[in-house]
Amino acid sequence: MEILCSLSWLEQKVRKQKSLLWLRHLSNSWDEWVGVDRLMKHTEENVMKQQALDKKQGVDKNPKSGRSAQTKPKSSADAKLDKEDLKNNVSKGKKRKSDSGAEKDNVSLEKLVRIQIPSTLRKQLVDDWEFVTQQDKLVKLPRSPTVDDILTKYLEYRSKKDGMMTDSIGEILKGIRCYFDKALPVMLLYKKERKQYHEAVVDNVSPSTIYGAEHLLRLFVKLPELLAYVNIEEETLTRLQQKLLDFLKFLQKNHSTFFLSAYDGSKVSEGKGKGKDE
Repeated sequence: MEILCSLSWLEQKVRKQKSLLWLRHLSNSWDEWVGVDRLMKHTEENVMKQQALDKKQGVDKNPKSGRSAQTKPKSSADAKLDKEDLKNNVSKGKKRKSDSGAEKDNVSLEKLVRIQIPSTLRKQLVDDWEFVTQQDKLVKLPRSPTVDDILTKYLEYRSKKDGMMTDSIGEILKGIRCYFDKALPVMLLYKKERKQYHEAVVDNVSPSTIYGAEHLLRLFVKLPELLAYVNIEEETLTRLQQKLLDFLKFLQKNHSTFFLSAYDGSKVSEGKGKGKDE
């Protein structure tokens, strides 16, 4: 069972998500994140389209208040026509919404791998966010054990427990390492960690040989979205989900060994205090 790691689609997808907070999945929101591809350019033609749409919807822009005001009361005939327009627009709106979903590389929510992160590790994610973004502390690099070390330890653990080394486990761990190395610089770092990354990862060194469990755990928050772009059969996806959950339990079991209890506050990036961390 193999996890594919395609650099082209991975880099394209993760760059669109760099502005999202790590822990936004822990809170509910009514807002919709609109991609750049859904925005219209500011041209004369598009402005005219917007004005025509506003006129059709009976909206008059008030330049003083910045609010939209309804036009004068409509006749019964106009109201009947508006009702028909509304019915048609709702139908079209549903189609546009459906088309928009299809544009996202035909990714189905039902296909997302469900990864239930254990409570101890969820707390670790919150503490991790607190250390970096609120206390200006970073994970001191290089870490020990590294991501590579942890993956190797897990492989040994499964081999002893199962009495054999399975190819599927090895392929999954290779996939995790690949995703980590490519996703780290574009979606797994906070703003204040970027300078540290450029100082630590030089001469084509793999991040998995520098970083440790703290950053590896962040990958599992994003992994369901990343795997949604890989063509995996449902049965294989189910088995993969079980393997990933088992790996997280391994991290939890070795929490005190793999994770730092405190971060280094002596070295932060130049971005301190400038803007919102990602």
